[in-house]
Amino acid sequence: MGRGKFKGKPTGRRQFSTPEEMMAGTSANRPRTFKKQVTEVEEEEERFEEESEEESEKVKGAQGVIEIENPNLTKPKNLKARDLDLEKTTELSRREREEIEKERAHERFMRLQEQGKTEQARKDLERLALIRQQRADAAKKREEEKAAKEQKKIEPHK
Repeated sequence: MGRGKFKGKPTGRRQFSTPEEMMAGTSANRPRTFKKQVTEVEEEEERFEEESEEESEKVKGAQGVIEIENPNLTKPKNLKARDLDLEKTTELSRREREEIEKERAHERFMRLQEQGKTEQARKDLERLALIRQQRADAAKKREEEKAAKEQKKIEPHK
């Protein structure tokens, strides 16, 4: 039967493992001898390490002539608690120092702002006092108008 214009790839369909197969270790993608191959590779690595310890004097190329410290080489970051030096202080980067200084300046400004010692705080307090005065005047005026209305209601009935 015809498949139309496009044909499938000759490799066939992909087979995906189900989570159950993955947990059971019967995945179609992994060979059954995978664990054996891993142990063989580990044994070879151990043999190589033993040989490299014996032949540590042999060095390839210019490594023996010039000692180079690779800046891109990642150093192990996991330190044990007993190896950690508490008295040693680490230097902060420029960005970290600037960030800390910025936070301290902001905290100092906010403290002065709360105390009303900055120019901005003084202006805000003056504005606030003016608004309170206006509101108090408006409330007083409303009370007077309300009292006047009530007075008018009472007078015509008499």
